[in-house]
Amino acid sequence: MTRHLYLDASPPPYNGTRDFIDREAFKKTISVLAARVVPERAGVFLKAKELKSCLMDLPKIRTVVHDSSNPDGDRLVLLRMANKSDIPPEAKEYLDKESKGLVDFQIDLNYNYWTADECLRAFLPEELREGAPSGFALTGHIAHVNLNDEYLPYKHIIGQLILDKNSQVETVVNKLDSIDTKFRFFKMELLAGKPEYVVEHREADCKFTFNFAEVYWNSRLHTEHKRLVDSFKPEDIVADAFAGVGPFAVPAARKGCAVLANDLNPNSAKYLDKNVKDNRVTALVRVSCEDGRDFIRRSVASAYDDPFPAYTGPKKSRVQEERERKILQKLAAEGHPPPPATPTPQPRQKISHFVMNLPDSALTFLDAFRGLLNDDKGRNLSGVYDEMPMVHCHCFTRELDPVLAEKDIRQRAEEKLGYPLPADTIFHLVRSVAPNKEMYCISFRLPREVAFACS
Repeated sequence: MTRHLYLDASPPPYNGTRDFIDREAFKKTISVLAARVVPERAGVFLKAKELKSCLMDLPKIRTVVHDSSNPDGDRLVLLRMANKSDIPPEAKEYLDKESKGLVDFQIDLNYNYWTADECLRAFLPEELREGAPSGFALTGHIAHVNLNDEYLPYKHIIGQLILDKNSQVETVVNKLDSIDTKFRFFKMELLAGKPEYVVEHREADCKFTFNFAEVYWNSRLHTEHKRLVDSFKPEDIVADAFAGVGPFAVPAARKGCAVLANDLNPNSAKYLDKNVKDNRVTALVRVSCEDGRDFIRRSVASAYDDPFPAYTGPKKSRVQEERERKILQKLAAEGHPPPPATPTPQPRQKISHFVMNLPDSALTFLDAFRGLLNDDKGRNLSGVYDEMPMVHCHCFTRELDPVLAEKDIRQRAEEKLGYPLPADTIFHLVRSVAPNKEMYCISFRLPREVAFACS
């Protein structure tokens, strides 16, 4: 049986300064054997079954290289062993017959060869290497990390490694534990790179521009953004009470939905308005900047008094329009009556979905729905709302067991609604935020008893 020969390509023990990353300390030379072959035979060697277990297999290292002593002449096929005695008999017989001999070859590895994780593990004290925090979330050109306390003494080293090893990253920040108490975005500190926090980020075929240091954005929620938007119908009106810079509102509008989009943070509202314009959905999104509770309470009247244009479906191409015109001409020529006209779609007045993506406190806003459809202005809201809107409310829970999590969330939601949640309420686990903290989204149809309650 041929034994597998392992080449140790791990970084060398770090002996440089601890004040910064000493790139010169990351150097290592690996000695291997190489078979000298004529250029046109190099491909044959790579496919030879006799050499399958012997060829060089290090990442980022080419198996066939030029002979530095004769660049225009022979090629060198690198092997994964340094001693001839390690070559299996079958491979040795093939090399003796087909190659022009074996030579020693040195592979020089440096700082650029290893990943950020490999370099960080080599740099850190041994007791901190397990779980080294080289992972990050990327938003535009900004990489952001959440460092535990034990890694804070090395935070700038970690930032520099991430910057060096990822060409798309220009700025590295660490999210701090402190959160803006009013607008609920994370405060952060610069670890490496330039202090430029205005980013352009793409998600769901939309472009979002915002100042990452002034607004809330979480790239890990892209799946949740898509999940909810996929549940909307193009003809719906969506009321987004905590819209941020538009991760739900803009893709929904691109789909055809009309959107009332609100955020209390004036910086979020500013960039939300820009993103609406940049993604060409200004006719479908109305931006506001007010308290979420006030927004919910006025949303129904806003949609009723100032309806959105009717959804008329995807725009027809010229080919489709010409095909339909020819069909009508043919029917007329044959004496057939034209097909009945499609009813003219009516303007949109009814909100179909409320989105409440403020997991830290959204449940406390559910009391705003009590008496939502009571009206003293003569509006026919009971007739318009033959079907109650869906409410999608994000929240946190400390309960890790799904049964206990549902019980906890249900109790808090019903306390604010003043009424039991419907039996078919959906409790969707969005993500684990921390070891003892889960993010959920509950989706339920607003009970008529709540909407028409005497608030």
